[in-house]
Amino acid sequence: MEQRRTGLVTDGGSPVTLVGTPVAVGQRSPDFGCTWQEPGTWNMRLLGLEHGAGRVRLYSVVPSVDTPVCALQTVRFDAEVEAFGEAVMAYTVSVDTPYAMGRFCHRKELSRLVNLSDYRPERSFGRAYGLLVEESGELCRAIVVVDRAGIVAHVEVTPEIADEPDYEAALAALRAAVR
Repeated sequence: MEQRRTGLVTDGGSPVTLVGTPVAVGQRSPDFGCTWQEPGTWNMRLLGLEHGAGRVRLYSVVPSVDTPVCALQTVRFDAEVEAFGEAVMAYTVSVDTPYAMGRFCHRKELSRLVNLSDYRPERSFGRAYGLLVEESGELCRAIVVVDRAGIVAHVEVTPEIADEPDYEAALAALRAAVR
């Protein structure tokens, strides 16, 4: 039975309903299937939790890269993860199409984040992590850090979708997971 939770997150001050099973620190990270477009090509692949296995993974979850706060979050994490080198795989996850995400990253000259599109009707990532907003069909704003063993090490769901996440807490979680 799919869970629905209301009152944890607002959008413009109005409560929204989150659909799916919420992830928690200490649990095994759930699998998912999101679409990835190979940069510079029309080739698409389905990627899931196995991508980046054995490395620390950062999932920066945004409603749409075409909005100001989502753009800021994406650009900031693209720059910040450089310090971790090959130890961290970083992803931006949204319901934007793979094409829109690719255009955004090309325009902003971003190269460190892998774009995962949860645009398919099943919204696999959103449901698996409990981050799907029922009212809009978008994902709420969140950060999930998964350690090398596939265990959730950090979760932040911003109480207001329009607010930026706590970057320092996410980076501290990455540093701890890399050690």
